[in-house]
Amino acid sequence: MSSKRRDLEFSTPRTPALQAASPRGPGFWISAWLPVALGICVMALESSPAFGSDRTSGPLRWLVQLVFGQLNDPTWEIVHHLIRKTGHFVGYGILGWVWLRAWRMTFPGARFLSHAGLALLGTALVASCDEWHQSFLPNRTGSPWDVLLDCCGAAAVIGIAWLRLRCVRPEQAVLED
Repeated sequence: MSSKRRDLEFSTPRTPALQAASPRGPGFWISAWLPVALGICVMALESSPAFGSDRTSGPLRWLVQLVFGQLNDPTWEIVHHLIRKTGHFVGYGILGWVWLRAWRMTFPGARFLSHAGLALLGTALVASCDEWHQSFLPNRTGSPWDVLLDCCGAAAVIGIAWLRLRCVRPEQAVLED
C-alpha cells in the first residue's frame, strides 16, 4: 500500500464543527451525537397520543384541502394514510442519516458498510421501541410493518449518502468500499 493511500485511508473527514471540537472533547461528542438524541426525542414525541391519526386528521385535512380543494371522506382516508406513512419513511430516513453521520464521525477509519450497518441497527431499535410503545396507547397501534417502513426510509437515505460519497468524493469511496 502506498504511503499516500495509507494517509488517505486513516485521515479524518474534516468539517468546521469537527475541527472546532478536536481533539474529541465534549464539543466533538455533542456535535456528533446531539442530532441523534434530538431525532430520538422527536420520534418519542410523535409516538405520543397527541400524534395519533384521530388527532392529526383534522389539521392535516384542513391543510391539504386548503391547497388541493375539497376531498370526500373515503379519499381523505387514503390521503391521510399516505401522508402518515410518508412521514414514517422521511422521518426515519433523516434519523438514519444522523445515525450514519454520528458513526462516521466517531469511527472515521471504519468502512462505510460498518457505519451503515450501525446506523440501520440504531434506526431499527428506535423504530421497534416506538412501535412497542404505541401498542400500549389507546389511540395508536404498533405494527412491525411500520418498523420495516422506517428501516426502508433509513436504508434509502443511507443509500443516497453512499451514492453522494461515490460521486462527490470517489477517491474516499474507493478506500471505504
